[in-house]
Amino acid sequence: MEFSNQPILIWFVVGYGVFMLLLGMYYSKKISSSEDFILAGKSLGPVVLMGTLLATWVGSGSVTGGQNSLAYSFGIWPALMSTLPSLIGIATIFLISSKIKHYGKYTVAEILEVKYGKVASLLAALIIILAFVGIVSYQYQGLAYILNISLGIPVGTGTIIAAVIIIFLAGIGGLMSVAPTDAFSAFLVIFGLIIALPIALSSGGGWSEITSNVPESHLSATGSLSFLQLMGYYIPTLFLLLGDQNIYQRMSSSMDDKSTKLGTAGWIIGLIIVTPVISILAFISRSMFPDIEPGMALIAITSVLPVVIGGILIAALTAFIVTTGNSYLLSAATSVVYDFVGKYLKKDIDDHQRLVYTRVLIPILGIIAFMLTMYFPTVLSVQMYAYTVYGAGITPALLAVFLFPKVTKPAGLASMASGLVSTLFWEFFFVQSTGINSALISVPIAFIVLFAVTLLTKGQHNEMKEVPENG
Repeated sequence: MEFSNQPILIWFVVGYGVFMLLLGMYYSKKISSSEDFILAGKSLGPVVLMGTLLATWVGSGSVTGGQNSLAYSFGIWPALMSTLPSLIGIATIFLISSKIKHYGKYTVAEILEVKYGKVASLLAALIIILAFVGIVSYQYQGLAYILNISLGIPVGTGTIIAAVIIIFLAGIGGLMSVAPTDAFSAFLVIFGLIIALPIALSSGGGWSEITSNVPESHLSATGSLSFLQLMGYYIPTLFLLLGDQNIYQRMSSSMDDKSTKLGTAGWIIGLIIVTPVISILAFISRSMFPDIEPGMALIAITSVLPVVIGGILIAALTAFIVTTGNSYLLSAATSVVYDFVGKYLKKDIDDHQRLVYTRVLIPILGIIAFMLTMYFPTVLSVQMYAYTVYGAGITPALLAVFLFPKVTKPAGLASMASGLVSTLFWEFFFVQSTGINSALISVPIAFIVLFAVTLLTKGQHNEMKEVPENG
């Protein structure tokens, strides 16, 4: 089947976009402090928390990369199994959610500073900016694909439009406005995906017809990937989630421990529904549209659905992409202000100035993210780079704060530095020639260094002290 644009779908995107804008402007009026902007005033209940966690994690990374691109490019089973790393990560976070909530910090770097000192905080801020700006960049590409499919706008032009939209919305109301729109979008996309699945199966001619139109390798357990290549996609996902500052900030934004645990449980249920359906729909798209860009697979399926269903789904997917872009852009700006500006450039910064600086930095980092889209050829490639930089540079040292209190300051610093350096070194010099994802090299190095240096410096061991919520 030849793909054709469906201009009518843009009205659903525009309509939902206006709704998000109005909702964002409404909640932005409730902002009176930097805590309101960054942590939504610590007011999120379980339903909104569940929605914002799901929308943050299942953004363009899943809609145009992740499960979507894996199913289209390599096969159904690699995509379906890619849900497992996320479930393992969420289950781990669930176990330490109370510690995260009561640690009372705005950024991951602040948590690391308590255990490892100011150098760790500065290094973490650098890693977060490198990773999160990369994640924002492929949200632009995801929204550009939607504009291409609905209006035929070239992806390059659509990326510019997407950057302007995401930067603008991120600067309006911070998490106070992002969280409610996340929640609404999460429930809408669950509804849209469930309704779309049987219709897409029928449009594709049934499962036997769909499987007959894809390469035979796409039906095997690892698709057309080797085991090492498969792990190269799963490991970065797991280790980004385990240490993701966005997730930690949302945990800290809940109103109480009960809301945190209920919201996390809801997130697991939502993920179990959403990610397998995305995988199947992208696989169907591979059968129907074998010549499109892999990142467009799920979005392209909206063109064969009834207009209302396709419109609802593409609008909700748009919202997922936009709010994920908002979240990571906001989080990156927060790191710069709290972990760099406030500690090294302007130590007497007050709350109002933090808010102003955060809003000023959002467009600056947004432009850098746009420039990054020119370097990476596909959504999946930039996704794996960003996930690995973060997962190797921060997650091992961060998990040790909560799960391995005997870790030493030198060990944490050495782990972060070795994870970052080995990732960048492998990305620039070896990933093209070997085909091995840098996560398979840098994540083990970071953990080995963490434990080895702890053993060598255990005399310097300093037990983590209990930190009051605002301490």
